Amino acid sequence: MSAAVPSSEMPPLSHAAGFATVADYFALLKPRVMSLVLFTALAGLVIAPGDINPFTAFAALLCVALGAGASGALNMAYDADIDALMQRTASRPIPRGAIAAEEAYAFGTVFAVASVTMMGLFVNLLAAGLLAFTIAFYYFVYTAWLKRRTPQNIVIGGLAGALPPAIGWAAVTGSLDVAPLVLVAIIFLWTPPHFWALSLYRAGDYARAGVPMLPVVAGKRETRRQILRYAIVLCVAGISPVALGFGGPLYLAASAGLGAWFVVLSLAVSRERDEVREPHARKLFLVSILYLFALFAALIVEHLASIPGFDAVGLG
Repeated sequence: MSAAVPSSEMPPLSHAAGFATVADYFALLKPRVMSLVLFTALAGLVIAPGDINPFTAFAALLCVALGAGASGALNMAYDADIDALMQRTASRPIPRGAIAAEEAYAFGTVFAVASVTMMGLFVNLLAAGLLAFTIAFYYFVYTAWLKRRTPQNIVIGGLAGALPPAIGWAAVTGSLDVAPLVLVAIIFLWTPPHFWALSLYRAGDYARAGVPMLPVVAGKRETRRQILRYAIVLCVAGISPVALGFGGPLYLAASAGLGAWFVVLSLAVSRERDEVREPHARKLFLVSILYLFALFAALIVEHLASIPGFDAVGLG
């Protein structure tokens, strides 16, 4: 997979690292992204049928966290040159000179190998394989290949961030089924409008760094249209766990209510006139995080509290 990008196209490594703190190394792991990845993996683990002992469950979640952190560190190492050009990312450890890119590569590689190895040894091979695929896809396909080449980078690359529920499910069952794949599809559909909302009010950053995000390549008007289209499809897909029997009344309330809010805000974004401050896009970005968190939180609560889905009470 390393052949995806010729070595001549690799960005220059930083050779002058300053004094790095524990906080700098922690920042390499992209903790906010890691927390969302871990939470969606937990949902897959909780809703999976069958039992899993606490040690195995903890090991699985630890491996997912380490794998997500490895992906973040490798991404920051590769993207150090463009991170330095963008206001949003210029304060990251490598652009600041706190950590050299070589160190970040080594740090991320160790975490990646450790996470996959531990998952295989302490959980099962399918979960380990899915984790390895996720890390490789995020680095080689999204970071090194798609991000600098196509405005569809977020659409295709979103698969890496969508797979954690499947990993959680596989950790329990050693197999895959429709339910975790539906959760993967929901995150996959959520990713483009979430990041395109961000790119609307950070378009200058991406243009300066030469990253072909949709607003830079196709313009803001087309980006707004795409956000609305994805939001509508996402809202429908978000309710599907209820029809499939693994989402109950709490999940229905969260998915329908927040899904409607997501679509209404996307409609407001499509009609935005303030293209400097982009207030509706900023609000949609935050609400999109709430949307995904609420859906997966509802699933976790329902299954831990043994709240039946509608099919279990004769309504499905």
